[in-house]
Amino acid sequence: MKFDELNDETYILFAIKHYENPHCVTRDDFDEDIKRFKYLKRLLKRYVRRGPLRIHLVINHLIILYNVFGEAATPLLFYKLEREYWSILKTILIYLNKYPVGMLPDLATDHDLEIELQKI
Repeated sequence: MKFDELNDETYILFAIKHYENPHCVTRDDFDEDIKRFKYLKRLLKRYVRRGPLRIHLVINHLIILYNVFGEAATPLLFYKLEREYWSILKTILIYLNKYPVGMLPDLATDHDLEIELQKI
C-alpha cells in the first residue's frame, strides 16, 4: 500500500506500519499511544485560546510519539492536528531538531513560544 497522502482510511495503517514499541503487547497499548495525538491537540487548543502552554508535557508527548513511531510521527502529527496548530508544532519540532528541512517553508513559527523554549 502506498501512503502518498494520509487520509482517514490510510493514517491508521501508516501508524501501524511504523509503530515500534517493544513493550506493546495488545491493541490497547497501541491505542494508548495513538491517544497522545488527541492529548497534544487539547494542550495546543488551550494555548491558542490564550491559556498557558504546558510546554514540558507537550515535549514529553512528542518525545514518546517519536520513540514509538520514529520519523513517521511528523506526517502523523501534521495530519492529526489542524492547520491552526501547525506553527506551534513547527516551533517545537525545530527546538527538538525533528522538523524536516524544506517542509512547509512558508509556515511561520510562533515567536512567543520560541522565547519560552529558549528559557528551557
